[in-house]
Amino acid sequence: MESELFGHVRGAFTGAIRDKIGRFELANGGTIFLDEVGELSPATQVKLLRVLQEHTFEKVGGEHTIRVDVRVVAATNKELRKAVEEKEFRDDLYYRLNVVPIIVPPLRERLDDIPELAEDFMKAMYLNANLEAKEFSDEAIEILKRYHWPGNVRELKNLVERLVIMSPKEVINAQDIPAPFNQASAIPDKDETLMTLDSFKEAKTKFEKVFISKKLQQFKGNISQTAEAIGIERSNLHKKIKLYGLDDFK
Repeated sequence: MESELFGHVRGAFTGAIRDKIGRFELANGGTIFLDEVGELSPATQVKLLRVLQEHTFEKVGGEHTIRVDVRVVAATNKELRKAVEEKEFRDDLYYRLNVVPIIVPPLRERLDDIPELAEDFMKAMYLNANLEAKEFSDEAIEILKRYHWPGNVRELKNLVERLVIMSPKEVINAQDIPAPFNQASAIPDKDETLMTLDSFKEAKTKFEKVFISKKLQQFKGNISQTAEAIGIERSNLHKKIKLYGLDDFK
């Protein structure tokens, strides 16, 4: 990563057969975008901090100091403040990066964006893969809105691409939405759905799983608020989350 960002000189390490210009040098006078900045190693964090503070660095294996004037835009899906508290991310680098924060809420907190996002992803598929135009039914959109989207927008994009490729119909309906995306939907209205189960215990388990998943979604995965709302102990709720495989809500 240090070589990619700051470049290296020939012979700096095995495979360094020629000098390489790093991304910061290439971006001099412009803007560099650092994606998933929370994944940087401690050593690279130190070098990045120096660039932000002093606007200088040396190539890997190099002796000459290079000065740059670069605007830095950084992104991460980590809670950097928490990473700082756990000593996984430097606090001084965090404050250097956190000058003008732009918070993009996870998809589960902006479910009304799903129709437009799905349409955009579909249009991209038409243009890139030369596929026939399709659309989601209102019922299918409602099912997508009930899902908790642990994989965020990328998970939605992958699902849309899958449905565009696999569905032979022009309209993608509710029954075309595969598991697990349709498992967070509301309790079925028809009694026949539960009546097909073999026992009261099985029906109770099915209801409990859907009920807890909906409550976790309602409280955005907050265990304390969910436990208080449904009237059970936190420890008991943790056990049920593990039992029903609902860890993505946490």
